[in-house]
Amino acid sequence: MSVMSSLVPARFLALAAHLVIVVTIFWSRENNVRASLPLDFTEEQHRTEDTRLVIGLSVTVCLFLVELVGFFSGVSMFNSNQSLLSVASHCSASVSLSFFVFQQWECWTYWLVFGPCSVIPTLCELVQMIAVLGLKKKPV
Repeated sequence: MSVMSSLVPARFLALAAHLVIVVTIFWSRENNVRASLPLDFTEEQHRTEDTRLVIGLSVTVCLFLVELVGFFSGVSMFNSNQSLLSVASHCSASVSLSFFVFQQWECWTYWLVFGPCSVIPTLCELVQMIAVLGLKKKPV
């Protein structure tokens, strides 16, 4: 089996694993929200912290959609550099976010995983999508 033919399913599985853990965090975010608050917190503090985490998770899902569109459209499916970046980022995110759930890390730590593991691969995917769309544009 060639490297390229094994990168495509690895990339899909890494994306799927990251998506599953993000959905799991949506369901069980209460423990992480409480870990972020002082012992005597107000309802407003709880609501604010929960909203911040929901926003981060929602943006992550939107970034997944961008990456999945690029992947399934074939724009970056067979690009080995993008696949390696995606596999490394999403595997790292899956492991890190598993610890986030099981060890009930504070919510601010989500943003440490979000930047390198969600934003960077999506930006690279967008650059590739723009480059491919620019190449297919007919000259006037």
